[in-house]
This record gives sequence, C-alpha cells and structure tokens, in this order.
Amino acid sequence: MNYRQLEIPGVWLIEPKRFGDARGYFMESFKLDEFQANVGPVRFVQDNESFSSRGVLRGLHFQKGEFSQAKLVRVSRGTVLDVVVDLRGGSPTFGRHVAVELSAENALQLYMPRGMAHGFVVLSDVAQFQYKVDNGYAPHSEATLRFDDPALGIDWRLPAGELKLSDKDLRGMSLKEITPF
Repeated sequence: MNYRQLEIPGVWLIEPKRFGDARGYFMESFKLDEFQANVGPVRFVQDNESFSSRGVLRGLHFQKGEFSQAKLVRVSRGTVLDVVVDLRGGSPTFGRHVAVELSAENALQLYMPRGMAHGFVVLSDVAQFQYKVDNGYAPHSEATLRFDDPALGIDWRLPAGELKLSDKDLRGMSLKEITPF
C-alpha cells in the first residue's frame, strides 16, 4: 500500500495495491502491521457500513471528548466526496478541511485521527461506504458541524438543490460554536 499524509497532520490517504487479471482483482484493504508502521498505533473496535443514493450528504459528524473516534474509510460501490475537518484545539490546521474523492474504482482510503469532523456526499447513483472506528458510538457525545458553514468553504461538488440531509445534519453547529478538542 502507498501511504501519503495530507495537508492536515495525521490525515492519511492510503492506496491499496490491486492485483488483477481477466477474472477481476484482489487487494488487501487493511493490514495492521503495515498500517501501524506507516501511520501509528491503532486499535479498531468496530466496522460500519452505509448505503446511500446520489446527493445524500452525511455529516459533518464527530464525537466529543473520550468518545472521539479515529476512522479508516473507503467506498466499495460508487463514488463519494469525503471531507475531514480538523477540530483539534491548538492545531495549526484547526477549522481547515481536506476533501478527497473515494470510489470503488480508485480504491483509495482515508484515515483520520481523533478530533476530526467527518462527512461525505454521494456523487454516483448509489454508494456503499465502509469504515472502521477505534471507539464505539456514544449518542450522548455526538455532534454535527454545519456542512455549509461559510467559514469552512467546502465545495460539495453538487448543487444545493440536489443535496439530501437528515434533520440532524441540517441543524449542525457553526465552526464558531465548536469547542475544540
């Protein structure tokens, strides 16, 4: 696998090696010893999956305090624009984001450490999104950063009229309202 740290320290783009022939392909999507040698120690405790249609925007979600989660995300069907926002107090990149297109075709994965808000929008007809987390879900600790906060300046690459959000995501907080981790 190829590991490349992005503009936000601790956020990594990971490109697995695919071995293909006329039958299809094979790839290792996660290898603990290799991951830890490149990124650092991790103990994933849960795998999650979502299935969504075009225009569905999930996020920008995060869990606070001791319930914060590091995530390793990938797409096994379709294409999404994946976005990570740094919410770590004292970080020189606080409030900045990175956006990466993840798809079944490019097989790219994105790792984000604890202290990040995370979201994605589906660019294809449908998308199957998979992620590993290093901490369980804690509903009382969950929060949402507003996806369209002008302070973030995120280009979701779809017209606003095509976006489909949950009520929770439409009520997200602005960056100014966030207490850094």
